[in-house]
Amino acid sequence: MKAVLGIDVGGSTTKIVGFDESGKLIAPMLVHANDQITSIYGAFGKFISENGLLLDQIKKIRVTGVGASFLEKGIYSLKCEKVSEFGSIGRGGLYLSGLEKALIVSLGTGTACVYADINGETEYLGGTAVGGGTLMGLSKLMLSMDNVHHIYELAGQGDLNKIDLRIRDITKKGDFSSMQPELTVANFGKISDIADKSDIALGIINMVFESVGTTAVFAAKAKNIKDIVLIGNLTTIPQAKTIFRNIENMLGAHFIIPEYSQFGTVIGAALSES
Repeated sequence: MKAVLGIDVGGSTTKIVGFDESGKLIAPMLVHANDQITSIYGAFGKFISENGLLLDQIKKIRVTGVGASFLEKGIYSLKCEKVSEFGSIGRGGLYLSGLEKALIVSLGTGTACVYADINGETEYLGGTAVGGGTLMGLSKLMLSMDNVHHIYELAGQGDLNKIDLRIRDITKKGDFSSMQPELTVANFGKISDIADKSDIALGIINMVFESVGTTAVFAAKAKNIKDIVLIGNLTTIPQAKTIFRNIENMLGAHFIIPEYSQFGTVIGAALSES
């Protein structure tokens, strides 16, 4: 077997995936470490070990991400080909969703919006600095918490009625005009004296996802498309599906969180031909 590998190198997290000769996806993997080099070699070693691969069975390695520069000399005897992160986001999102064209939104430390179509066109449309970094920073400041799993578990008990100001809070009952009563007017605009840590945790998550969702809808409208594919680490947070479904109902978009959404960019890197 000759496999093509994709590697996405983040700050201290490396994602790795492979495709065999028949084009079958080899299950993606993620490794955390204290520095990029440790993370890269840890991910590579674990991946080839668990999948029974030898070095001479690896046809090509394509790398992307902010830490790709750490692989100037390749991995062991294998050369690494650098590929565009935005191009990888586009290709990965289309592959996972099965769509011919879509807006692909990568939810990482910040958020990037990329238009992609089946003809290979990719266009970076902008994004927002709101993302996972915002969620973690505000959680550390407001909740003294920095474990994302603990944050979303706590948020599962939260109540947004104690946090956010909505249309129904400032409009006469039954007189909502063309706007949805649940539409947020101001995140944290109605924070209650009795709001507890679970309410605040949910408010932070909701604010991040609403900011990202609104940005994505505007970007999609600019390209006259409705399908928005969400990829990246934040898509694995349990509240994501519910919150994006609510945005979808209010703003008329179509959000898709596909299987393996966390690995969209690294899958796109492995599929690159450039």
